[in-house]
Amino acid sequence: MARVRLFASAREAAGTGSDVIDGDTVAEVLRSAEERYGAHFSEVLATCRVWVNGDELDPGAAIGPDDELAVLPPVSGGFA
Repeated sequence: MARVRLFASAREAAGTGSDVIDGDTVAEVLRSAEERYGAHFSEVLATCRVWVNGDELDPGAAIGPDDELAVLPPVSGGFA
């Protein structure tokens, strides 16, 4: 299991900003999140960066209950 934080459009697609999701690797947690939140979340996830404890890791990296997985969509905006 991992603590999952969802930001911006990922949060909107999932309907929540945080959750606890089963999985022993980054890829398993993301697959479980896609099953839980559906097709729209999967579309958003395809454009996101995924970090664990502030670092970008390989999808096969192990993840545990003390880890935080963050789903970060691309950011746009700025000053005109």
